[in-house]
Amino acid sequence: MTELGPVAWPPAPIRTERLVLREPEARDRTALIELLASPEVGTYLGGPRPRDELERAMPGAPSRRPGRFVVDLDGAMIGQITLTRATGHIRPAAGQAELGYLFLPEAWGYGYATEACAAALDWFADALPGEPVVLATQTANVPSMRLAAKLGFIEVERFQAYGAEQWFGMWSSVTPSGTAAAGA
Repeated sequence: MTELGPVAWPPAPIRTERLVLREPEARDRTALIELLASPEVGTYLGGPRPRDELERAMPGAPSRRPGRFVVDLDGAMIGQITLTRATGHIRPAAGQAELGYLFLPEAWGYGYATEACAAALDWFADALPGEPVVLATQTANVPSMRLAAKLGFIEVERFQAYGAEQWFGMWSSVTPSGTAAAGA
């Protein structure tokens, strides 16, 4: 059993037209530190983490855990996607499978997030058929709101948390009529 239930982990790498979703490796350490220390990435996440703290705290290889994918473009990490059970950091998400994504700023604007998240959601739909996925983002994070819409997330509610308005949405591979929903 994993955080995602009875899902075998890790899966084989997931390949899209341009990307590979895979487990973290030692070669990803520098890119992951850059990702977490980036002021642009941290804008809607409470700010960047101090680089020196990340350097000290991160082991030689980024941690591997169920539901964590590195997004690889031509052999280099450009982002990460997580599909994990929400711990309740945002009340409506508690216990649900939650999608998270972070991409290096130089990877923004090329459709990589849409492509990678759609592939991760397709994998999830095969692994846990019919189980919904939730996503929360600040309403001020316009690119994240656009991505949620492209992926087929439907707004459930808006609420205040962390000093800002939050958007909470849900995605399912199955619509009420039983047909597959659009993934991207």
